[in-house]
Amino acid sequence: MARAGAGALLALWVLGAAAHPQCLDFRPPFRPPQLLRLCAQYSDFGCCDEGRDAELTRRFWDLASRVDTAEWAACAGYARDLLCQECSPYAAHLYDAEDPFTPLRTVPGLCQDYCLDMWHKCRGLFRHLSTDQELRALEGNRARFCRYLSLDDTDYCFPYLLVNKNLNSNLGHVVADAKGCLQLCLEEVANGLRNPVAMVHARDGTHRFFVAEQVGLVWAYLPDRSRLEKPFLNISWAVLTSPWQGDERGFLGIAFHPRFWHNRRLYVYYSVGIRTSEWIRISEFRVSEDDENAVDHSSERILLEVKEPASNHNGGQLLFGDDGYLYIFTGDGGMAGDPFGTFGNAQNKSALLGKVLRIDVDRKERGLPYGIPPDNPFVGDPAAQPEVYALGVRNMWRCSFDRGDPASGAGRGRLFCGDVGQNKFEEVDLVERGGNYGWRAREGFECYDRSLCANSSLNDVLPIFAYPHTIGKSVTGGYVYRGCEYPNLNGLYIFGDFMTGRLMSLHENPGTGQWHYSEICMGHGQTCEFPGLINNYYPYIISFGEDEAGELYFMSTGEPSATAPRGVVYKIIDPSRRAPPGKCQIQPAQVKIRSRLIPFVPKEKFIPKTRSTARPTARAPTRAPRRRRPTVAPPPPTPRPARPTQQPGSRRGGGRRRGRLNSANRAFRDGDVRLVRPAGLSSGSGRVEVFVGGRWGTVCDDSWNINGAAVVCRQLGFAYAVRAVKSAEFGQGGSLPILLDNVRCAGWERNLLECQHNGVGTHNCEHDEDAGVVCSHQNPDL
Repeated sequence: MARAGAGALLALWVLGAAAHPQCLDFRPPFRPPQLLRLCAQYSDFGCCDEGRDAELTRRFWDLASRVDTAEWAACAGYARDLLCQECSPYAAHLYDAEDPFTPLRTVPGLCQDYCLDMWHKCRGLFRHLSTDQELRALEGNRARFCRYLSLDDTDYCFPYLLVNKNLNSNLGHVVADAKGCLQLCLEEVANGLRNPVAMVHARDGTHRFFVAEQVGLVWAYLPDRSRLEKPFLNISWAVLTSPWQGDERGFLGIAFHPRFWHNRRLYVYYSVGIRTSEWIRISEFRVSEDDENAVDHSSERILLEVKEPASNHNGGQLLFGDDGYLYIFTGDGGMAGDPFGTFGNAQNKSALLGKVLRIDVDRKERGLPYGIPPDNPFVGDPAAQPEVYALGVRNMWRCSFDRGDPASGAGRGRLFCGDVGQNKFEEVDLVERGGNYGWRAREGFECYDRSLCANSSLNDVLPIFAYPHTIGKSVTGGYVYRGCEYPNLNGLYIFGDFMTGRLMSLHENPGTGQWHYSEICMGHGQTCEFPGLINNYYPYIISFGEDEAGELYFMSTGEPSATAPRGVVYKIIDPSRRAPPGKCQIQPAQVKIRSRLIPFVPKEKFIPKTRSTARPTARAPTRAPRRRRPTVAPPPPTPRPARPTQQPGSRRGGGRRRGRLNSANRAFRDGDVRLVRPAGLSSGSGRVEVFVGGRWGTVCDDSWNINGAAVVCRQLGFAYAVRAVKSAEFGQGGSLPILLDNVRCAGWERNLLECQHNGVGTHNCEHDEDAGVVCSHQNPDL
């Protein structure tokens, strides 16, 4: 297996039985940082680093010293084979050690033929390899001896597992199921929380993390996940919220000053109100001089208050950029359609609502409790508020700065936001200085207010991605993974949807700047069967967070009420590959503890599943949050499994007259597709044929492009569309009618009939323009 570039992300089809690579420490395999000497076949991917390889080498030569020279000459290869199976990516299976409670075998499981041959030539080796007295007692009986060394699951026996395609296809890459859904796992980190809206760290070397509840409490957790009994911050008495499900008001954001270790300052964003008046407040607090795990509540300094005309669309994100300035993300003021004023709040530069604001918390000016960064885009514009950094925002719910690639720094400082849509689309934006993100003129890629949308001076920035409300109705922005522990995830932007519970991802092609969508599922079969991992989560995805080391988390709840303690924090885990042992060790700075510690007790359980689970299900809340709001193509709806395809060369319709609905066609639905390919092409390539009205037909290549190809590939169970093929490159379907022409897809449609086209059977082309596709289970850009 060739060494692939570090951090490469590849999706693949899982063939046959689900592979489950696992080491003897019950964790995923890894790529050794250096080539191994004894067990060189596992230098690309396995369970040994150079230290473990050196220990096996010592055992190898110790074994040589105890075996007759002539016997060793014949048996050294067997000795190396057996010792090096501790380095196999499937070591846990070979040694019957899939969990900490299973007795460890002393010799790896052997395939029958290999064992019989070794017994005949080198059975004396086993006396030196194993202390198993029962095995020694069977040494004289070849059949019973090899039966004793066999495995119940013969897929994993040595050496057949080395050539088992199901186990070795793209080993070590992120796995996708037949629908292209990336299979990841979770680890429970905290529980019993009331609508956890934020998880942040202080960048002070302590590796504590802080989780904020919507009611106005912030809890401090130590690196071992124990929680301090005393809240880090408690302003629940001042926070405006309610128990009803979907109330968007409350404690909404928290950020620590970039030099918190020095000045002990932090900033919070919360809702306040008196009678019928409501507003949002951004305040500064300081940590107590007596307790570094508690805020001095008397130190509050109000920096900014903005009146809210309605109780929804409250924004709530606070972030510090690399420039040291505080970024504040406000909603458009609520109601529906931003009805405030001529153009709405979001397009009004003189309003602070519907904006990204940027202020300098380290100085004061113009009678303000903060400073205005001199490069803010509208400084000097008398018609604009100087705090405005970007506009045209509906209700950005959860934003993050990219830490950048750990090796090259590429991407550092990019600002990602999920902006919740109105009636049709949710979107992900890359926020830049002075950008206008379109609301209320535009929702996603489409016009919302047509009069504003037609204004050539709008000059709005389109989202990098959007999805329709058939996929989800309230985006929750996430993070680009830049942690150490799971190299395959590097560069993957992971986000979610509050209403549907979908976890989703975007991966950028650095050459084209295009973003590719993949849904994230909980792994099926044995994929998540590692100690401490789970494969399910509560459906209402509220927020995402990073720890100080850059590992990625999300928060969700089973009941979206500010008073219901159903919230859980989950860590995102890639079960296919981890970093080498020791690479990601942290050394937290010491913290003085004055409060009682409450040890973490996980409550969520692994649920055995035969299929990957794309998302949880739950009843809709009685009143749902209204944070709602399309790069390239919107993501796909979950495709139905591919229909059986007719093999090239077989007779269509059992010899019946073309166009009649016959028994063979009753298994198909309108919009189903199949590929017909010339001999020699792979299963993902061929001429596209579509089923409509009880008959199969071809698609003309007018307007045919990669978006249409993506729709077809996804229907057939492929994760990626490589190429849209034209001019009957894969042959002409001369015996079939041309059913679709001028097909124009956005990329997210469930089938070609949902795309724009001239109408079924309406065309102005011939079969020398039949369209085709090239599909793949692997990302063609990697």
